[in-house]
Amino acid sequence: MKYELLKNLNILLDNSQEGLFENFEKIILLQNKNINLISHNDEDNLFYKHIYDSLAINLFFSRYTKANNLLDIGTGGGFPSLPLAIYYKEMNILAIDSIRKKINTINSIITELKLNNIKTMAERVENLHSDLKEAFEIVTTRAMADLRIILEYGVPFVKNGGYFIAYKSIKADEELINAQNAIKLLDVALVDKIEYELPLEEKQKRVLLIFKKLKSTNPKYPRKNGVIKKNPL
Repeated sequence: MKYELLKNLNILLDNSQEGLFENFEKIILLQNKNINLISHNDEDNLFYKHIYDSLAINLFFSRYTKANNLLDIGTGGGFPSLPLAIYYKEMNILAIDSIRKKINTINSIITELKLNNIKTMAERVENLHSDLKEAFEIVTTRAMADLRIILEYGVPFVKNGGYFIAYKSIKADEELINAQNAIKLLDVALVDKIEYELPLEEKQKRVLLIFKKLKSTNPKYPRKNGVIKKNPL
């Protein structure tokens, strides 16, 4: 049974949770016919490439404290936010993405699965209300952009002492070298690199980059999107 592979992430699902994930997979594949939530080439590997990968954050929670709230920026088709909402029932999650069609689809999935611990917003990160700054214990992003860019997007919304977690490929080391200035300006420290493999026939290496927020972020961050992309920190 594929869900047994989650033991590698220190996760054991009960029958109810397995049923929820099975239903979730069916819904995602059905919705993917209408809107591109995941690549059509990935549909056969939905669990391995997207659900398993999303739940790899449990490797972080196994080493560090659990979180009461989490912000997922650029959630796309709902990864990692939806798998996290299914598994971590006690965690309050806010998932944001600038593409309203995707958020509308995520909302329909939330309703169908009766998930009451996840909310969504169709908005750009840099346009989020200032009340959300430094409001989250954990901020995540997965397969969104270069590390320099996502650090500026995410770190301002992390509480002091909280964590920004970037899901990255094995090329993360190269991005880390280029992100040293951003790390300094945003007052975070890389405290861990958690490596794991997706359980595919051909193993794919992944890494969680764990940044701890050391002090309050300069209120000028994040800058406007065009500036961030044209002139990354």
